[in-house]
Amino acid sequence: MSENKELPQGLCEWLNGRDLASKSDTAMVLLTVTEDGWPHTAMISAGEVIALDRGRLRLVLWPGTVTAGNMKRTGQATLVAVHDGAVHSIRLRVKALPDVEGARHPRQRFAADVVHVREDRAKYAEVLSGVTFRLHDPAEVLKRWSETIAELREEEAR
Repeated sequence: MSENKELPQGLCEWLNGRDLASKSDTAMVLLTVTEDGWPHTAMISAGEVIALDRGRLRLVLWPGTVTAGNMKRTGQATLVAVHDGAVHSIRLRVKALPDVEGARHPRQRFAADVVHVREDRAKYAEVLSGVTFRLHDPAEVLKRWSETIAELREEEAR
């Protein structure tokens, strides 16, 4: 197990918002804390997260969700991703971003700073996958993801 304050380079590159079709079967887990102190889990895809660099991410969530509310209230979340044979637990300090005017897919957007990364690797085994899924309509979802990632990139250009 190693700890750091930046994403590993390989994970940062994987979360670059490109080649979404090759990532369309992988989900990550986003953890927040409810008002009554319980952990809350949500799945998030590569089409809803982008690494701007090794220390900053942008995330989008469906508006009005428990996860979005928890993140607004606490300013914190943990992203768990399986990549390159390891489980990465990434603590994030988050803040809500303004809505994108005329967004094709309205979402609640967040800026996230990486505050701590824990990488778990087993000496005796390689972690092969985390949450995997199959899209019902890949063409439609990949189009939406590409448009969503483009809107997340726009914030950085401002």
